[in-house]
Amino acid sequence: MSDTLVLRAASRTDAGAIAATIAAAFAQYRGKLVPESGAFRETAEAIAAEMAKGTRAIVAERNGEMLGCVVIQDMEGDLYFGRLAVLPAARGLGLARRLVEAVEAEAKRRGLPGVRLGVRVVLTDNQRLFHALGYREVSREAHPGFDHPTSINMRKSLV
Repeated sequence: MSDTLVLRAASRTDAGAIAATIAAAFAQYRGKLVPESGAFRETAEAIAAEMAKGTRAIVAERNGEMLGCVVIQDMEGDLYFGRLAVLPAARGLGLARRLVEAVEAEAKRRGLPGVRLGVRVVLTDNQRLFHALGYREVSREAHPGFDHPTSINMRKSLV
């Protein structure tokens, strides 16, 4: 077997591994985010259903083992990504950056002008990563039931 990292488009048969990767990657945020992340409600069935409706994902794997993933969908003329997830044991290898670059390459392939994402206000390390990758804040919003911003919307222009 090769130790080469492979980034590829996911299929619906990957839904279980995507759900497990998201759960493992987001576990560090359990009890720390208010409101709690929707990532904790992700299931293989829900991911497969979203993929059947047109949502896509990109996965990073080595020797057939999924190490990371990101979910993508069209939004406001751009490509949106969410649920960027890297297994704790695979962190520090630049996988998050590689997955974001794969999203950007997909947006360019589709001729889209930009890429969007949302990040929690309290996740300043994630904000720094996205800023370093060229993303800029475009707005803030509050989750339902909150009277203050809980999420930052960011965008990177590709043109």
